[in-house]
Amino acid sequence: MHPTATSPRQTQSFLIQRFAEAGIHLETRHGQNFLIDLNLLDLLVRSARLEPHDVVLEVGTGLGSLASRIAPLVAAVVTVEIDRRLFAMAEEELASFANVTMLHQDALKNKNTIHPAVQGAVREQVAAHPGSQFKLVANLPYNIATPILSNLLTADPLPVSLTATIQKELADRIVARPGTKDYSALSIWMQALCAVEIVRELGPQVFWPRPKVNSAIIHVVPNPAKWALVGDVKFFHDFVRGLFLHRRKFLRGVLVGQSREQLDKATIDDILAPFELSTDARAEQLEVKILIALAEAVRHRLNCS
Repeated sequence: MHPTATSPRQTQSFLIQRFAEAGIHLETRHGQNFLIDLNLLDLLVRSARLEPHDVVLEVGTGLGSLASRIAPLVAAVVTVEIDRRLFAMAEEELASFANVTMLHQDALKNKNTIHPAVQGAVREQVAAHPGSQFKLVANLPYNIATPILSNLLTADPLPVSLTATIQKELADRIVARPGTKDYSALSIWMQALCAVEIVRELGPQVFWPRPKVNSAIIHVVPNPAKWALVGDVKFFHDFVRGLFLHRRKFLRGVLVGQSREQLDKATIDDILAPFELSTDARAEQLEVKILIALAEAVRHRLNCS
């Protein structure tokens, strides 16, 4: 049996007292904003729809408040904290949980890769619990939220869901529709592979220290049927990123520029013809399903050239 979660932590008064006792001043470079509304912490956990056989990754342990809520509900928790001072304090808070693995390091190897030690720890726990499912549940630091969410979609193992607090601006980008200012390569990448839901918008007052922006809880579920439509996921990722490096330019010109060493203009025109797009079409105007089909058409011609 796992111990149940201890008395509620991470109220503002609790945090201020603990940091004062430890002589700690938070570092803005780590994007440290603690969720102090305990009801919202519980909502974050409920939104993840945790099961007893789950293996959960948390990025940003803080003082262990979220991990202590998750641990009694699941098979194992892998929690990652980059700040050595917070890591030491969280070790005390989480010492009674035998199913929590703590890692003191950066969760990212680089902006395009989850750190191998993190993936290795998750794989180890998944292997140790046959039939388990891997899920992300985290109050993500703003400065790494985008690469964490994006890169976990190409991680091994692949999570069955990602539930996290993130900057509201980022949540808006993830769910954005074509033709809007927030529609981006990230919007297409996430929507092409996953079902995405904004669970709740959060004001600055529910965090300490208060951020200058609003936040949101999101719930993301990778969809195997969508993955099958995308086909070559790495090619699709690179293809869409390339298109949105020049989002204001006409689509035909961007495609010609991307493929100039392998496909000539006539071939690009031949690829585009079935889509019946206007001559001034831009990538930022196209639905996700059209971009998936276009990527596959380009990939097929490249493989045949």
